[in-house]
Amino acid sequence: MLAKTAINRISTLFSLYPWLSVVIFSILGLIGILNHTMWRDELNPWLIVRDSESFTDLIANIKYEGHPVLWYFSLAFLRRIADNPLIMQLFHLSITITAVLIFYLYSPFKNKHKLLFIFGYFPFYEYFLISRNYAFSLLFIFAFCAVFPSRKKTYLYLSSLIGLLANSSAYGLLVSLALSLTLLFEFCFDSEQRRKYFETSKKYDLILSFLIVIFSLILSVYIITPPANSYLHGGLNNGWSTHLDIFNLLKSINRLLASYLLIIPKKRLLDLSICAFISILIFTLYLIKFSKKPVVLFMYAVGNFILMAFTYLRFAGHHRHFGHFYLVFIAALWVESYFQNSLVLENKLSPTPRLFNLAQKWHYIVFTLILSAQLFGGVYGFARDLVIPFSASRETAHYIQQNQLNDEFIVASRDANMAALSGYLNRQLYYPERQMMGSFTLFKQGRQDVDQPEILRQIHALFQSQAVESRILLILNKELNINQDDLNIVPIKNFKRAWVDSERFYLYRVDN
Repeated sequence: MLAKTAINRISTLFSLYPWLSVVIFSILGLIGILNHTMWRDELNPWLIVRDSESFTDLIANIKYEGHPVLWYFSLAFLRRIADNPLIMQLFHLSITITAVLIFYLYSPFKNKHKLLFIFGYFPFYEYFLISRNYAFSLLFIFAFCAVFPSRKKTYLYLSSLIGLLANSSAYGLLVSLALSLTLLFEFCFDSEQRRKYFETSKKYDLILSFLIVIFSLILSVYIITPPANSYLHGGLNNGWSTHLDIFNLLKSINRLLASYLLIIPKKRLLDLSICAFISILIFTLYLIKFSKKPVVLFMYAVGNFILMAFTYLRFAGHHRHFGHFYLVFIAALWVESYFQNSLVLENKLSPTPRLFNLAQKWHYIVFTLILSAQLFGGVYGFARDLVIPFSASRETAHYIQQNQLNDEFIVASRDANMAALSGYLNRQLYYPERQMMGSFTLFKQGRQDVDQPEILRQIHALFQSQAVESRILLILNKELNINQDDLNIVPIKNFKRAWVDSERFYLYRVDN
């Protein structure tokens, strides 16, 4: 009761001053961004843009990333303004703030629910502090929902947003496909929508909108299709799961629960089965709720089916990936407000009035529960990031610069975990995995994981070839547990304070 009273009073305060929540959100976001230590997934794209030798080289490198071009092109533009990754963080901050502003101004939800949402896990942490291309999903999906009524006059706005969403991330592509199919479904089966559209639209509008969507989808698919020598997430040839796998199926279904309530079950069959049952129960609840609005029902069902199929067939993903289930859920509830109950499915698929009313009643309870879980996750994630660095990279780079070690010849391994260090030090490092200088990492042929004896062997070879005259600064993301007689290895300092355990760093001075 006390918590409920507090939430009601706070929501009343924000309803009287609607801009207050966005202002607080923005201020906290700026504090969080300035405090946040970026990790490899954030700085690797920045390094790709920084160190690609030409535009053709940039496109070739992006194709190994498994993401479309929009984020990389945005970073390329930002680098013309400032050659400092901080500008990427500020740009990312502005994307999320804009998305939240659109949500707060145009979404149909109650003020209490708006407040719970914007301080939830995905808007307040995952798509806020961690500078990745997934914040575009938040922005373009919400913008799509806000301008959805414009389809009665033109599809150009919606098709443009679908095009941007498709080229923002692989998961954005999946959601954009669902939104495109939803518009096509409505256009084909809603004669009233067609009549209003043809009465007010211009002749070229439909063809141009269609071409924008098709071109955007094709471009995105072309870019994210990995080259033959890529082995990121299984590569092109062996990355698809085409056989029946009960564990994988249950895990894919559970991504719905993980997205809504942030609960990821353990790999035991019992845990997976219970959570899958809850996921199906929630999904069925909303199918019933949307049953009297066919377009919304189609959007919700197809969006979840496409995401779940990709999760099962290709990549299980992490929170930042399956958060798109949550965005489809919010978008469906938003778009629902534009439609009246339809009689199209009344005699065939529509549930009994009692069942429908029961779903409407339980929706409020479940929706509030979901938003509350998201709020807890958002506040926890944000607070944890303030206390525990996400990566030890910035602290390690600061130590190296303060102790004038940045001019040393630096050997760093594992390369895939060193992108953040390369970004903060603003220099290339020698990677034993590729036996050459580099900054970003592409998972392709020619790169080979190495063990510690191989790292020391390469260091010895560097001394022997006189490529290094004096000493080497060795940086590892795992503590060195061997020695070599012909090398003098002296530990310098360890940096273990990081949330990502693979980005804790160990520094050594190596002399011949």
